[in-house]
Amino acid sequence: MSTIFRATTLALAVGVALGTATSYAAEATDAAKEESVERIAVVGSRAAPRSVADSPVPIDIVGGDELGKNASSDMLDMLQAAVPSFNVRQQPISDAASFIRPVNLRGLSSDSTLILLNGKRRHRASVLAFQGGGVNDGAQGPDISVIPSVAMKQVEVLRDGAAAQYGSDAIAGVMNFVLKDDAEGGSISVRQGEYFEGDGDQTIVDGNIGLPFTDDGFVNLSFQYKNADATSRSIQRPDAQALIDAGNTAVGDPAMIWGNPEVEDDITLFANVGLDLGNDKEFYMFGNYSDRTGTGGYYYRNPHSRSGVYTDGATGELLVGAMDGNAEACPNIAITSDNILTQPDYIANVANNDNCWAFNELMPGGYTPQFTGEINDVSLVVGTKGEIKGGFLDEALYDISGSVGRNKSTYTLVNTVNPSMGALNADQPNNAFEAGSYIQLEKAVNFDISKGVEMGLEDLVNVAAGLEWREESFEIISGEQASWAQGPLANQGFSVGSHGFAGFSPESQGVNSRRSVAGYVDVEAYITEDFLLGAALRYEDFSSFGDTLNYKLTAQLQVTDELALRASHSTGFRAPTVGQASVVNTQTSLVNGELIQSATYPPTHPVSAELGGVELDPEESVSFAIGAVYQSGDFFMTVDAYNIEVTDRVAQTDKIFITEQNVMNLKGKYPSPELLLGGSVTFFANDFDTTTQGVDIVANYSMALLDGDTKFSLAYNYNATEVDDAGLFTSAFKVRRLEEGIPEHRGTLTMAQSWENVSMFVRANYFGEWFATHADEPDVDSSYGWSETAGSSFTLDAEVSYFVNESWTLSAGANNILDTEAQELQKNGGAYGVVSAKYYESGPFDYNGGFYYVKAQYNF
Repeated sequence: MSTIFRATTLALAVGVALGTATSYAAEATDAAKEESVERIAVVGSRAAPRSVADSPVPIDIVGGDELGKNASSDMLDMLQAAVPSFNVRQQPISDAASFIRPVNLRGLSSDSTLILLNGKRRHRASVLAFQGGGVNDGAQGPDISVIPSVAMKQVEVLRDGAAAQYGSDAIAGVMNFVLKDDAEGGSISVRQGEYFEGDGDQTIVDGNIGLPFTDDGFVNLSFQYKNADATSRSIQRPDAQALIDAGNTAVGDPAMIWGNPEVEDDITLFANVGLDLGNDKEFYMFGNYSDRTGTGGYYYRNPHSRSGVYTDGATGELLVGAMDGNAEACPNIAITSDNILTQPDYIANVANNDNCWAFNELMPGGYTPQFTGEINDVSLVVGTKGEIKGGFLDEALYDISGSVGRNKSTYTLVNTVNPSMGALNADQPNNAFEAGSYIQLEKAVNFDISKGVEMGLEDLVNVAAGLEWREESFEIISGEQASWAQGPLANQGFSVGSHGFAGFSPESQGVNSRRSVAGYVDVEAYITEDFLLGAALRYEDFSSFGDTLNYKLTAQLQVTDELALRASHSTGFRAPTVGQASVVNTQTSLVNGELIQSATYPPTHPVSAELGGVELDPEESVSFAIGAVYQSGDFFMTVDAYNIEVTDRVAQTDKIFITEQNVMNLKGKYPSPELLLGGSVTFFANDFDTTTQGVDIVANYSMALLDGDTKFSLAYNYNATEVDDAGLFTSAFKVRRLEEGIPEHRGTLTMAQSWENVSMFVRANYFGEWFATHADEPDVDSSYGWSETAGSSFTLDAEVSYFVNESWTLSAGANNILDTEAQELQKNGGAYGVVSAKYYESGPFDYNGGFYYVKAQYNF
C-alpha cells in the first residue's frame, strides 16, 4: 500500500452524505506525518484533513479512550461529559423516547444536527419524541445511543452550520463517528455498576478485534452486550394511599414507578472493512446490527377518577357499561365512599350483575400500564475510493458509495385495557396488546470528486463536486385488532384503544416516502500562506416540497505563529422528516393534572386540517460565527461566538381540544368524529422562529506534576435562545421552555493524571439555572408544583485505573460522586402526588443520583 494511499484513506473517510467527500490538495506525506502527532478531523472541509487548530470552523475531537471514561455506557451521556454544547436528558414515561433519547447541540433540536458514521449520513430512528421537553417536541433524529464506545476511533463534532456542505439537518452542526480501523490487536472488558440508591444495576460486556483482510486490508469488529435494571425515584401517590387506607387491598405501593426503564438483551455489533485494491484505490464496507428491548411504566389509573375507563368525565360517576348494548339497563353509579367496592349499589348492580360491567371488577385497585419497545437497527455502507490516473482528472480523488439503513420500533402494552371492550379484556393474556410498529428506511447513492488545481496561488486550489440521490420512507404497521378496535362499550362513554398507547389501526397502516437529488460544488484556497478562504454551494430538490439552494463561506487568518482568527457565514435548511409529515399516534397525556387521550395526526389529515394544519415546509437558517485559536507550547485555546437564526421551525403543536363545532365540521370527512370529543389532537406545523446566540471556549494545558504527566481541560458553553415569532400553535409555556429549558451556562473542568502504572481523572461539571418542568404540564410558576426556575448545580466525576501489566487494566469510578440531588418537585404542589415522582424530569443531569462502577479490561 503506497504512502500516498495511506494518507488519502483518512482524507476520504467522509462518504455517502452529499458533501462529505474530502479532497487531498496538500502533499500526502506531510499529512500522514501530522496525523501521527495530533488528532485530525475530516469534517468541516473537503481539503486535506486538518488539525483542530488549522480548521476554519470549530471542531471538537473526542478520542475513543476518552469516551470510555464515564460511568454510563450510553454514547449520549459520554458525549455530554465531553462536549459542553451537547445536552441530553433522561425521559421517563415518554413512550419509546425513553429508550431513544433526543439530544441538543447548541440548544437546537436533535434533528438539527447531522450524524455521520465514517463520514456517511446516518439514518434516522423510527421514534419521534412526542414529549420532547419543548426543544425536541416531535424531533426525529438518528439513534446515537446504539453506537458503542468500544467501536470508536474518535468522534468529530463540528460546531457550525454546515447544510451547504452536508445537506439537510446540519443547522446546529455535524457529528462524525469514526470507527476503529486496526488490522490487529483488540480488547475485551466487563463493567458492573449501580446507583448509590442500590438500583439500576448495569452489566456491560464489550470487545473489539482487528484482523488482517489479505495482506492489504483490515476487518475491525466490535460488540457490546448490556442489561440494565430499572430505577425508581418514586413516592406513593396520596390518592393511591387513600384507597389503601380505605381498605382497597389491590393498590400497589408505590402505585406507579417513576424512573429509568429496564433494558434487556441490548446487543450491538459493528464491522468496519477496508481493502487496498492497488493503484491507489480502496474498497470499504461498514455497518451494524443492533437490537434491544426496553420496558418502562406509565401513569397510575385511579379506579375512582380515571375518566373513559372507570368514570364518566362529565359527571365523575362510575362508568357502568351494558355488554348487551342496552345502556339504560346499566346506569352509572355515584361514587359516595372512599372505596366503591364496598358500596351496596355497586355490589348489587355491578358485582352481582353479569350484564352490567365496570372496570373495578377486572382491576379493582386501578392499574399502571407498562410500555415495552423492541428497537432493531441495521445499516450497511459499501463503496470505493481512490485516485484517478491520467486524463484531465489526473490525480483527482473520487468516492462512490451506496448505503441503506433501517430502524424498526415495535410496541407492546402490558397491564392495560382497551376500555371499549369491557369484559372482553379478560380474554387478553396478561392484559397485553401488541400496538404495532414504526419503520424508518433510508437509501442513498453518492458520487464525489475533488482535485487540486493550479491557479497561481500559494497552494493548489481544492475544487470538489458531487451528486447525491436519497430515498427516505416511514412505515406504520398496524397492531393486533384488540389494541385499536371499537368494542361494544365504545358508544357508552368508554375510551377506544389500548390505554397508554393506542394500537395503530389498519387505516393508519402504510408507507410514505420521499426522494431527493442534489449537487454541490466546493472551493477552498490559500490566498496567501496565512490566509485561507473557502466557499460551498449546494442545490437540492425534494419530491415533497420542492428545491433549496444554500451557500457557505469560511475564512482563517494566521495572525502569528500562536494566534489564528476564523469566521464563517452560511445559510441552511432542515427538511421536515417523512415521519413528521405522516405519523399517526394516540397516547395518554397529562393535561391540567388529568390523564387524557391525545392523538397525533399528519398535518394534512382531515382532523388536523380542521384545526389549521397544512403541508410542512422546510426550516431555513442563517448562521454567523467568528472565533480565535491560540496555541503556545503546551497551552491550547479556542474561543468561538455564533449566531443562528432559524425560521419556520417544525415542531409538534400544543394539544388542541376538539369542540362540538369541530365534530360537526368533520361529519362526512372523518369516521365517527364524535369519539374525538373531549380528547385532544396534535400535529406538526411550521410555527415559530428562533435566534440562538452563544460562545464556546475550549482550553487544554499539559505539564509535569506530582512526578507524572498532567493535563488540564476546560470547556465552557454559553447558549441563549430567543423565540422571535410564535405562531398560533406555540403557547407562552412552550416559548419559555424553548428559551429557558436548557441551562444557558454549561462547563466542565477536567484534570487527568498518569504515572507508569496508574492513571486517574477528576471532572467537575457546572450547570446554570434552568426552567424546571414536569410531564409537559403548562402550569407555569403556580402553587400546583409543575414548574419553577431551578438554580445552578455542580456534579463531580472521577475514575482511577491500575495497569496490572501490558494486558490487564482494572478501573473504578463514579459519576456524580458527591450524589448531588436533582431539583425536587414542590412538595406542597399537586404534581408531587399526581406523577408519583420525586424530581423534575427535565433536569440537565441524571436525576437518579450518584452511580459507581468497576471495570476490568484485557488488551491483546
